[in-house]
Amino acid sequence: MKYIVILGDGMADYPVEELGNKTPLTAANKPMIDTLAKKSEIGLVKTVPDHLKPPGSDIANMSVMGYDPDVYYTGRSPLEAVSMGITMKDDDLAIRCNVVHLSEDEEEYEKKTMVDYSSDEISTAESKVLMEYIDEKLGTPDMKFYPGVSYRHCIIADMPGKVVLGCTPPHDITGRCIEEYMPAGEDGKFLIDYMKKSYDLLLHHPINEARRAKGLNTANSIWPWGEGRKPGLSNFEKKYNLKGAVISAVDLVMGLGMCADMEVIKVPDVTGNIKTNFDGKAQAAIDYLTNKGDFVYLHMEAPDECGHRHEIENKKKSIEIIDNKVVKPIYEALKASGEDFKILIMPDHPTPLAIRTHTHEPVPYMIYDSRNDGCEEKADAVYDEVYATSTGIYKEIGFRLMDHFIFD
Repeated sequence: MKYIVILGDGMADYPVEELGNKTPLTAANKPMIDTLAKKSEIGLVKTVPDHLKPPGSDIANMSVMGYDPDVYYTGRSPLEAVSMGITMKDDDLAIRCNVVHLSEDEEEYEKKTMVDYSSDEISTAESKVLMEYIDEKLGTPDMKFYPGVSYRHCIIADMPGKVVLGCTPPHDITGRCIEEYMPAGEDGKFLIDYMKKSYDLLLHHPINEARRAKGLNTANSIWPWGEGRKPGLSNFEKKYNLKGAVISAVDLVMGLGMCADMEVIKVPDVTGNIKTNFDGKAQAAIDYLTNKGDFVYLHMEAPDECGHRHEIENKKKSIEIIDNKVVKPIYEALKASGEDFKILIMPDHPTPLAIRTHTHEPVPYMIYDSRNDGCEEKADAVYDEVYATSTGIYKEIGFRLMDHFIFD
């Protein structure tokens, strides 16, 4: 038996007026997924417990992978640090560090507005130069800045003991004045000085001057958030008796795979947005399941990015691309192999276009089992939030869905 999770990050949503009061999942033309839906189990699952806030992709993906976040979760940034190859000491604190675009008209830093949490999805090459410059100017033996992918970077600080930074994810405050969202914890106020100094350093950096000339948002400040300690997950293969791999463009998800001792497959030209290499991801999953292992966790960030950026048509389009370029070829390849297989399709959390951030609501999941092909079809079945709610199937404890997927 082969198993694959096809996860569209943030796919779930609210009805959207511009889509005829349908959600992007309902409005999307997804013939492959909806064909499989007629022979699948469809329901809702609560991936992020209400007491864990904010409802981030770190907690949600950990839950979908089968790990109880109340037991294993230590913070977002350490997972990204692991993926980046950063060695952490027990006393180290990892802090996610975005390069963001703040408004530039206000004299006081605190009065600026969060215009763009991703600096127009700045290229990795550009942001690497900026982060290396920041580390050169602001780094110390106890605090180092590491470049990552696009706008996503990492700070490692030697800070033993319990630490409260009081940071806010930048994608939660798009369009808002940053004053009330700056680090407010008893241990976090020192970060404000770093943020202000970074603005002075980056405002007229040659990389930003070139971006300005092209009409692109500059990366004019760092924004720290998502702090945590060195993580540790139990071994996935020992847990499920399956040799598994993770495919993603996102350091967070790759870090989860590494912490679970899964293989992490690097696919060329993956971006984490709608212009990513969907074909390459699908083929990598097929190759792994055909030649090497039993389980693939295939993660696609595009719907989430579109939700954060309020790109209505692109969110719908990203779902359509996943259906055509990912689900269809994977299904056809597994079907042709003659071996039994199961496919789990779901988001990790909702990222509603209306509010541009994550929410705690349950998400629709769909489990297709090739052994059920001879069963009677459910003629009205489709994969979306409405139908999933109508089935009455509800998994309240999200991390147990993986056990259900694999063992039931």
